[in-house]
Amino acid sequence: MPERTELLRWQYELTWSLLELHLAELEPADFTWLPAANHWTMHPDGNGGWVPDWAETEPSPIPVPTLGWVSWHLGWWWSVTLDHLTGRAPRDRTEIAWPGPGQPTVDWLRGLHAEWTTVLERLTDADLDAPAPFPWPDGDRTIAHTIAWVNAELMKNAAEIGHLRLLHAAA
Repeated sequence: MPERTELLRWQYELTWSLLELHLAELEPADFTWLPAANHWTMHPDGNGGWVPDWAETEPSPIPVPTLGWVSWHLGWWWSVTLDHLTGRAPRDRTEIAWPGPGQPTVDWLRGLHAEWTTVLERLTDADLDAPAPFPWPDGDRTIAHTIAWVNAELMKNAAEIGHLRLLHAAA
């Protein structure tokens, strides 16, 4: 029977391979394609950076995110999770810079994958039972819960990116 760390790593690598299928095919125009009138996207900030659409409370109806917005969102939550699990000071959402359409964002996400893989390789089954500092601030979840949450979030974001890429190609 595999150890819990092995099972969580296997699930993560399976999910990453699904995202990689789409990352390898992305074009810069995929990131800025507007899939609906009511959407969230990334906007140039006038200084060479990008700013995401954002609301502190989720609007109703929920805007359809662009592929650019989903890739920023993925990089944001993953960066902050890595901050917590590696002992770095967690950054605020506004401190997570989206690299922009195309290869820069693909490279950023692949860099987060490499860093996450390193974190997973160091974890033991005993480590999984430690209290999780994020995303549950009340401390009632473990590192194992955080790893499972990352796998679920990544799977959701991979599906969104793939779906947006395919819709854009078909449009």
